[in-house]
Amino acid sequence: MAITLVNPEGLPKVDLYRQVSVATGSRLVFIAGQVARDADGGRVGEGDLAAQVEQCYLNIGTALAEAGGSFDDVVKLTVYLVDWTPDKMPLFVEGVARAAAKLGVTPAAPLTGVGVATLAEPDLLVEVEATAVLD
Repeated sequence: MAITLVNPEGLPKVDLYRQVSVATGSRLVFIAGQVARDADGGRVGEGDLAAQVEQCYLNIGTALAEAGGSFDDVVKLTVYLVDWTPDKMPLFVEGVARAAAKLGVTPAAPLTGVGVATLAEPDLLVEVEATAVLD
């Protein structure tokens, strides 16, 4: 595998992800921000943050599979969350857990969460982009 995930001593331990990703692979995969749309472009989980997070992660999984990879190859996730407040964290975690169960993975790559005022369409609550490294 081309990725080693680490929580270095001296940095806070975060349950949801690791602080550092060391990649030794040779192919970079950049996945555009994925939103809560199914394969036909239909809306998923309108007004439901957990359902939208789940769909974003499932879409990332689909994109990774097309490139010949999986969540094990992800070195960095960036998550954009509309009107983010800490009380929404359980819904975010629930969505990630549901997607992980469906994908059979444990996403743990470094993650940056960014609170934003809005996304490209008014019904979107979250957008997730990924970078992966493949051997």
